[in-house]
Amino acid sequence: MKTVSSTVVFDTNDIETETAFWAALIGGEVDEEDRDDPHWRDILVGGELRVSVQYAEDHIPPTWPPEEGDQHQQVHVDFHVEPEDFEDACREALSLGATSIREPRDKNASHGFHVFADPSGHPFCICWV
Repeated sequence: MKTVSSTVVFDTNDIETETAFWAALIGGEVDEEDRDDPHWRDILVGGELRVSVQYAEDHIPPTWPPEEGDQHQQVHVDFHVEPEDFEDACREALSLGATSIREPRDKNASHGFHVFADPSGHPFCICWV
């Protein structure tokens, strides 16, 4: 398959909040061409497409970790940071509206992750390597 570009698309029933969250978290900006579309936003970093957000009226946030009968996660994003930047990255995610789902099991390990949910409930991880 030969592609020109690709993007991860997050469904949401609150497109403004979801778009603002992802744009701020990845240091991007909303593509001006999408500002008037009530159902779609592309988020650019350095002029390049990185993430998209799609309005889905019936969006049900996934549950992680799932229990019987829950809406299971279908995809998640990992962000890798240097160990010395890990705590700052986690604080930034929380300040932008993320919810902490699971803290690292061992913050002194050589690698690990903290699981968060974005404002629409999509899990993502901030990992140190």
